Amino acid sequence: MAEKKDQKEFKKDEADKKSAKELKEAIPRELKKTYQEIHPEEETVEKVISIKRTTKVTKGGRKLNFGAVVVVGDKKGNVGCGFGKANEVPNAIKKGINDAKKNMINVPVKGSTIPHEVIGRYGAAVVLLKPAAEGTGVIAGNVIRPVCDAAGIKDILTKCLKSQTPSNVIKATMDGLKKLRFKNELLEE
Repeated sequence: MAEKKDQKEFKKDEADKKSAKELKEAIPRELKKTYQEIHPEEETVEKVISIKRTTKVTKGGRKLNFGAVVVVGDKKGNVGCGFGKANEVPNAIKKGINDAKKNMINVPVKGSTIPHEVIGRYGAAVVLLKPAAEGTGVIAGNVIRPVCDAAGIKDILTKCLKSQTPSNVIKATMDGLKKLRFKNELLEE
């Protein structure tokens, strides 16, 4: 009795697959939209800053977890940072990318630099961001540089004061970038 039910379900699954194929073939190739046509080219830069391994010792042995710090930006003034934790590195990176896309902010860019000097703070980390003359380049450490590159800032002077922890330094950098305003925005407030 159970075998007959399984055979009926198997036949239904095959019929469903055939009908789906027929529907796909019924639509002319010219009318089918590709993923790129539906979602226009979004040139996002995804950069993994650090991957940390944590170990939990239990009665049955060691349990490994991974944490990833990721920066995502479009090089047009939008940038976000995210943190992901999972049992495997690729899953942690995916979670970090999704978190970074949710936390995107708009950074005012004046030419190829920032409008004014600003200090960002988070926890024990303090980050100084200064505008620079054209052609200077990104003078930054290995944690702040990807954030500036993802935001599209080409000329900037930075200094990481106090804490050097990557997660805190990135959050302090994001805090500094959030504080940036153009002159006319300041006059309106």
